[in-house]
Amino acid sequence: MTYRGHVEDGAIVLDEPLDLPNGAVVRIEVAGVGQSMDPKSVRSLAESLAGVIGKAEGVPTDWSENHDGYLRQEHAQ
Repeated sequence: MTYRGHVEDGAIVLDEPLDLPNGAVVRIEVAGVGQSMDPKSVRSLAESLAGVIGKAEGVPTDWSENHDGYLRQEHAQ
């Protein structure tokens, strides 16, 4: 799950309260220094992948539904 926040006086502050127990391990990923976190300025997954969407050739017609099986070779032809 992803939560948004910001740095304030050197501390990470979440934009919305999150009820985690003391000692909970978290991972922080910096989205971009100096970049706006305004949701309108953040690209969607489809926008980020626009250059590769629809480029695959020769994949089975049911690839989108059964990709895990193909990756495990359960549906190998």
